[in-house]
Amino acid sequence: MASKWIKPVLASALLTIGLAGCNTTDNSSESKEAKPAEEESKVVNVYTARHYEADDQVYKNFTEETGIEVNVVKAEAEELIERLKREGESTNADLFITVDGGVLANAKNNDVLQPIESDAINENVPDNLRDKENYWVGMSTRARVIVYAKDRVNPEDLSTYEDLTSDKWKGKVLARSSTSLYNQSLLASFIELNGEEKAEEWAEGIVNNFARQPDGGDRDQAKAIAAGTGDVGIMNTYYVGLMANSEDPEEKKVAENIGVFYPNQETNGTHVNVSGIGLTKHSKNKENALKLVEYMTDVEAQEYLSANNYEFPVNPEAQMPELLKSWGEFKMQELDFDTLGEHNAKAIEIFNKTGWK
Repeated sequence: MASKWIKPVLASALLTIGLAGCNTTDNSSESKEAKPAEEESKVVNVYTARHYEADDQVYKNFTEETGIEVNVVKAEAEELIERLKREGESTNADLFITVDGGVLANAKNNDVLQPIESDAINENVPDNLRDKENYWVGMSTRARVIVYAKDRVNPEDLSTYEDLTSDKWKGKVLARSSTSLYNQSLLASFIELNGEEKAEEWAEGIVNNFARQPDGGDRDQAKAIAAGTGDVGIMNTYYVGLMANSEDPEEKKVAENIGVFYPNQETNGTHVNVSGIGLTKHSKNKENALKLVEYMTDVEAQEYLSANNYEFPVNPEAQMPELLKSWGEFKMQELDFDTLGEHNAKAIEIFNKTGWK
């Protein structure tokens, strides 16, 4: 791997667009006003809900390779979508990047994106990880899996998401709050695949088997397993990777003591959360924007993101780090990611009805 792909410590070379009304979490970056295309053609402006140093390093490497400057605004996805709607034709944003297929569908349905037309991108990203009308393309995925205590659970006793509702897991299941978009999309996928009634039965069964009331994020579920609060949890794979390679000794120890299990391999497959990129409807730097998407979905950048953020690459030619390989291969749920957005309100309704707080 070329030296430019060394793991970043700080992405301070990136320039963040300091526009009024935007909340950015990239406090280490300088602030710079985005320039319209007629003033500066070697630029691409990105609105992103992803807040990772690995992404920042990819932008930096793209600039070094192409001379095209990447300006970044970071905020929550919903805020960025509303901002794109408010700005309309006057927006300087060229790309919208976020986590979750339902959110990407929401951006599409709010008419802030346009189709992405690029043979190179189509070659990099398979059909099942692109919007059916190409309003967005995937850049990485995470699997929402069952994690378990290695010292207390035999993985042969694990099978499906549905099995977590059985009596053998009474008082042993851990999960984060129903306000988590990850959990909302997981339940939305069950609504799509199994129907509302079965989805509600599953949510109610999980609530009945909780080891404690939902608390904290995905990492906290792993820590609760390590502490003996519960034996199994629902968690995104990339958090396990981040903990296993954390500078915090406690997180490393937790990761060493939990196993990763891909559920539903004999049925509908394991639920996957996709991060994706959309081309904004009123992009002023469309050519540069497409170059960045092509770059981010090509093998080298895909391998870097996977090695540093422990996500699965969307490009099938990209290699994964050994940790991800050690978890084995898995079958992914097959569904239209648009349906996650369509069923989001019903998923929240079911969570509230079943007492999943």
